[in-house]
Amino acid sequence: MFDILVFVYEHCRQADLSDDPERVARRLSAAGFEDADICAALTWLAGVARAPQHARAPLPERDGAFRAYAPREAAKLDADGRGLLLALERSGILSAQLRERVLERALATADRTLTLDQLKLIVLMVLWHEQAPGRLLMAEELRSSGGTRLPH
Repeated sequence: MFDILVFVYEHCRQADLSDDPERVARRLSAAGFEDADICAALTWLAGVARAPQHARAPLPERDGAFRAYAPREAAKLDADGRGLLLALERSGILSAQLRERVLERALATADRTLTLDQLKLIVLMVLWHEQAPGRLLMAEELRSSGGTRLPH
């Protein structure tokens, strides 16, 4: 699925996903991705756009706020992943609400535990959907830092 997310980010416009997902699916199929993987990735991406199912009270946006992780979340994100989210939140790239959206999308993946690169891609896709240019630029830099690029 993550290879498809990279392809979508690099080759598709965000409007294509909401306006014509079938066209995006055809493009992914033409690029050689399997139908089942395309369906899973597009379903996951649709989840990024969906609003939370229930209204939540506003989350604290203070430096002193502490986010405790449920066992399921801690199993999905190792200490490095949780540290990344903390660093992104403290640096202003992620708000508390965006952190929760990233966590929700991380839990929606089929992978048992996410790698740091996979988590970075999830952050990038959430910020891409939010259309936050400054934040997106910082997230893109984060994804490409360290000399590693996600394969596709």
